[in-house]
Amino acid sequence: MIQLFNINNHIIDTSEFSNMLHDDIVIKYEKRVADYVGAKYACATNSATNAIFLIMKMEEYINPHIVKIPSIIPPVVANAIITSGNKVEFTDNVEWVGDSYILHEFRAYKVVDSAQKLEPNQFIKECKPNDLMIFSNYPTKPLGGVDGGVIVTDDYEKYKWFKQAVLNGTTFANNNWERGISFPGYKFYMSSIQAKVIMNNFENFDKKMMSLGSLVDIYNKELGYKNTSKHLYRIEVLNNEKFIQKMKEADIICGIHYPSLHNNPIYNDGKKYNCSKSEKLEKRTVSLPMNENLSFNETEYIIDNVKENI
Repeated sequence: MIQLFNINNHIIDTSEFSNMLHDDIVIKYEKRVADYVGAKYACATNSATNAIFLIMKMEEYINPHIVKIPSIIPPVVANAIITSGNKVEFTDNVEWVGDSYILHEFRAYKVVDSAQKLEPNQFIKECKPNDLMIFSNYPTKPLGGVDGGVIVTDDYEKYKWFKQAVLNGTTFANNNWERGISFPGYKFYMSSIQAKVIMNNFENFDKKMMSLGSLVDIYNKELGYKNTSKHLYRIEVLNNEKFIQKMKEADIICGIHYPSLHNNPIYNDGKKYNCSKSEKLEKRTVSLPMNENLSFNETEYIIDNVKENI
């Protein structure tokens, strides 16, 4: 079976850690990802969803915010915004998938959600020093792990707040009885095991991105697209559910990224939205395997089956 993504397996020796939850490996990951994207500071979290939640909580003094997000988006984004005490409205932006996008603009800075993209010097290219950028370490994301996320910025005051917020609102110390309580916070810190898996995957990350870039080039040449994302390769078909079933019968796993949310009463609060592109694509968009370990023969097999079933 050809999988949609490659998820590496790891054997972790926990005896390497001085602390199962707060070993220095977490700090090493924060420094490495900050250096990689060109930011001064990074705060690791146990998920990118909780990173969004924290950012929206930090700004709750103007509560609630109305955050406009694409209708075609993982529901966890909407969930984080709503559960942090804010509201969502939907746009018909369908181009963002597989890339970064501006999640929200506050009065003095913006928040960039880059859960599906991680590139060298990306913070420098896309952000100002006081902005916030979010990356995801969900297993299927470019730099995957045992879930996890990270917020990067050049703003020390914001960084300091996040570092305390993820650790139950306390200042850091190895012994919890030595920590000072700054405010009621959250248990959102990244564990040592999460950081270790991510750091293992970081070793071959650039090689992985090169392989996926070559795969995108092959797909583009053979299928006539001009896609650039190294996370999701999406095409349009007449009926994505039928297409996915046909591909599955050929032992090829494909996906849908994503169903739209604007017509879901859980999220739309009874409001009607004109999101025609989202409604069309949720029935027609399909993601092909983006697996860096695909052989030449497997890639040709995927392309042949796409052409046969499109």
